[in-house]
Amino acid sequence: MQDKGFMPVMKTERSRGRVKGLRSIFAIALSALLAIASGAQAETPRIAEKNGRHALMVDGAPYLILGAQINNSSAWPDALPRVWPAMDALGVNTVEIPVGWEQIEPQEGRFDFTVVDTLLEQARARKLRLVLLWFATWKNTNPQYAPRWVKLDNHRFPRMVRPDGTLHYALSPFGTETLKADGKAFATLLRHLREADPRNTVIMVQVQNEPGSYGLPRDHSPAADAAFAAPVPAALQKRMKKPAGSWTALFGRDADLYFHAWHVARYIDTVAAAGKAEKPLPMYANAALPGDPFTWQDAKTYASGGPANTVIDVYKAAAPHLDIVAPDIYNPAHKAYVGFLDAYDRPDNALFVPETGHAKEYARYFFEAVGRGAIGWSPFGIDYTRYLPVFPATPKLEGEPLVPFAANYTLFKPFARLWAKLAFEGETWGAAEPEDPADEHRRVLKLGRYVAQVSFGRSDFGDGPPKGNAYPSGGVAIARIGPDEYLVTGYFARVEFALADPSLGNIIIDRVEEGSYDAKENWKFSRVWNGDQVDWGLNFTGASQILKVKLATYPKR
Repeated sequence: MQDKGFMPVMKTERSRGRVKGLRSIFAIALSALLAIASGAQAETPRIAEKNGRHALMVDGAPYLILGAQINNSSAWPDALPRVWPAMDALGVNTVEIPVGWEQIEPQEGRFDFTVVDTLLEQARARKLRLVLLWFATWKNTNPQYAPRWVKLDNHRFPRMVRPDGTLHYALSPFGTETLKADGKAFATLLRHLREADPRNTVIMVQVQNEPGSYGLPRDHSPAADAAFAAPVPAALQKRMKKPAGSWTALFGRDADLYFHAWHVARYIDTVAAAGKAEKPLPMYANAALPGDPFTWQDAKTYASGGPANTVIDVYKAAAPHLDIVAPDIYNPAHKAYVGFLDAYDRPDNALFVPETGHAKEYARYFFEAVGRGAIGWSPFGIDYTRYLPVFPATPKLEGEPLVPFAANYTLFKPFARLWAKLAFEGETWGAAEPEDPADEHRRVLKLGRYVAQVSFGRSDFGDGPPKGNAYPSGGVAIARIGPDEYLVTGYFARVEFALADPSLGNIIIDRVEEGSYDAKENWKFSRVWNGDQVDWGLNFTGASQILKVKLATYPKR
């Protein structure tokens, strides 16, 4: 017997669905009308390259991401009120925010962009840009952010297989149905952004998150073993300058690592290509790194298959639709951090640090990164969902630890666009304080005709060698802005200039101006430094100060 209450319930459900659908259509239409009213659709962001330097072009000009990444589960509408105050406190211009596959396609073929539209609306209201993080087949190598209809159907969406035939936790890159479904969902997301975000609140997209697998260097399913028995693909042979041969013959002990990286990268590239066909935003993949960039480590000990420093060239060969491969750096040791920056700072790869630690010791590396021309830098886990002011027992993001990150962004935000332009021209340098006594708490930056000698933990009058700061907190950034003229800024450091070739004469400081930049990048003079402010070097403390330094020389005799 038919339940008399069934039909009215269905009618109500359908009515709600129609209302929800109409609201979505109205939101898209309104966005389109606003775009028409403000002119043609904005130029899509892109990565530009010139002479091995890179720029993230946003609204037609270089853009520096002063970013923060929120916690993994903080992108739901009810959590966002605890996100935006942290962004205000930090002073970011860009927020990295996850979008989980399960959020937009909870049932196969039925898409819901409520979460995405909420993010767009609230970011626009705060004049912030977004980088969306696509958590799908892999998130920290796991499939947790895949919808239930994917991650619980091991037949249609297979997991990796161990050599003994047991199942591993990670989804296999050989899952053709998984790839098809992931690519469809990602393409639908980018199509929605094309329609709902014509002014490009979203400026870049991360495809997957720290992909690969822990504890198992590669898949051993029948499809994977058959591929492993086949010759190495020609594109990778060419990239690695290797002859034809098997994976084992060409890569030896790292054969599993290179094989897995190739197939994970090909999978990600297919997803990225599907998205770019809808809206060609810049796209990148991020890497969970080994312990340091200098020592060999078994692929079982880190995320095998992801774009780690060991396999950047594999990703470059396998994933041409990715604009960038990027490091998530969580080793605060100076040599390791700088080593990872060295690995990813390449003529064929824009330097971008999408994740780094939020302990105060990490803040100094902002200067090292932007000095190298990084398009952006972002500490991870910045919101108040876990660390609330009302809980003094968990103060990680309250008070002192957040201060150095906020200070960096307060310093750079007024001239971030100008800095991005200077970096694209290849005229910037940066240094972070080393903590190893062997480095003598010094760094030397080669500026062409000049060198900048940067030291940390010295008295104002230069007596005695540098001793380092109470904790490694110093950083300096320098940009050339004219003949013999430099923009110099930083915290807790001293900068002294010298001629790269002392035989050419004697150096003298012509003029040092302290000032600031207005919203139109016009220099606003404040005062001239002289006397004690220059005789012992340029001393940067915790004050936010930007200097224009004009150098000159006079003959030795």
